[in-house]
Amino acid sequence: MRSSLAPGVWFLRAFSRDSWFRGFILLLTFLIYTCYHMSRKPISVVKSRLHQNCSELEPVNNTHSPNDTTWCSWAPFDQDNYKELLGAVDNAFLVAYAIGMFISGIFGERLPLRYYLSTGMLLSGLFTSLFGLGYFWNIHMLWYFVLIQICNGLVQTTGWPSVVTCVGNWFGKGKRGLIMGVWNSHTSVGNILGSLIAGIWVNDQWGLSFVVPGIITGAVGVLTFLFLIEYPEDVDCTPPQHHGGPDEDQDNPEDPGNGPYSNRDSSLEAATSSKEPCAEPAAISFLGALRIPGVIEFSLCLLFAKLVSYTFLYWLPLYIFNVAHFSAKEAGDLSTLFDVGGIIGGIMAGLISDYTNGRATTCCVMLILAAPMMFLYNYIGQNGVISSIVMLIICGALVNGPYSLITTAVSADLGTHQSLKGNAKALSTVTAIIDGTGSVGAALGPLLAGLISPTGWNNVFYMLISADVLACLLLCRLVYKEILAWKASLSRGRGSSLALTCPR
Repeated sequence: MRSSLAPGVWFLRAFSRDSWFRGFILLLTFLIYTCYHMSRKPISVVKSRLHQNCSELEPVNNTHSPNDTTWCSWAPFDQDNYKELLGAVDNAFLVAYAIGMFISGIFGERLPLRYYLSTGMLLSGLFTSLFGLGYFWNIHMLWYFVLIQICNGLVQTTGWPSVVTCVGNWFGKGKRGLIMGVWNSHTSVGNILGSLIAGIWVNDQWGLSFVVPGIITGAVGVLTFLFLIEYPEDVDCTPPQHHGGPDEDQDNPEDPGNGPYSNRDSSLEAATSSKEPCAEPAAISFLGALRIPGVIEFSLCLLFAKLVSYTFLYWLPLYIFNVAHFSAKEAGDLSTLFDVGGIIGGIMAGLISDYTNGRATTCCVMLILAAPMMFLYNYIGQNGVISSIVMLIICGALVNGPYSLITTAVSADLGTHQSLKGNAKALSTVTAIIDGTGSVGAALGPLLAGLISPTGWNNVFYMLISADVLACLLLCRLVYKEILAWKASLSRGRGSSLALTCPR
């Protein structure tokens, strides 16, 4: 008598071959971008070590003057203008990243993603390690750290357009908000891992805080070269349906005829679908991508939303270190709670926007709630460990939720917009435009924080709240259109109910 099939085998058979491949691609791209963010985070943790008050430490020898409180700092960051110097190091990466992002999407459409991504990861791992090797090589020249950050910022632009394009190739609209909300937690997971890894060595050999993430990033780059699959058709899987045809467009609740992203502009259709149906679609132009309804509004909104998020990313550990007076490691560890909130916020934003079919409204509501929470965190968040933990998680959820939704589900929606007539080659360019514009804000935020923080941390938070309000205002037109679309949908629903109940 044969035994019944093992429960584990029943589980394996419950999923189709397509499902297993899709799950594998989701996991691999998650790991890829986790590494990108993991390699960006150590600088924010190490900042408090590069310049610290040395008066409480025992001198290594007797050559230091009792009045010298910076003997343990790392030159050139031992000067009084250290915040500006650290801001310059941050800005070198972020400005290079913002500029490179607009170019990266163009290359991402025209080069094989597997080669493009794996090369970018190997180079990113190299430059991240070189920053940390400055410790072991005893380098004290500012230009070295700035140059390394510029190079790293440029090569890291290979990541985001490529992974979003790859996921967009494998997943249709469906419950994209939820799927990508969960998937986009790689940003926060990477930040958390980067903080924890950097915290291990920050008080001793801070160079390892960069070298170890760099090695891990390079290793995952090798895995990317060996295993990444760009298109479902490459392994005989069924491609997803983005916009199958006129019937689907009529019944698509995410984009009704009068929805916020609908546009019957024939010039756009002509610009993006001039090829014959059977021909290979051409890559979309930069201006053609800008004419997709919603791209400009969401891009500008992300500029201010990312300004807020990246200011927290680069300056939160130093803020906790200075205001709450934790050690460098404790401040780094506590700052990870902001990213824990970011995971929760990203998933909530995706789930709510899927349920309501309102991407812009979801972002707007979370941005409105984020402003008073940031104000409260600055005033009561440091009153105790419990209040700090709770406020950090809430602020992380409300700040990173809209940022997560715009860079993932919204970018993928717009990159596979119905006006493109199925031309998925636009996805990389649209993603690069939206995230590139957001990266301008990511560069401005830490720069402004470095300039404003000497006048007091309160002023930094006023700047963040102002940026949050501007991000919200830029979505007003799209929110209004979504409300009109909901009203039209309700009217159609009531009309159908009356038609069913009225006698003929």
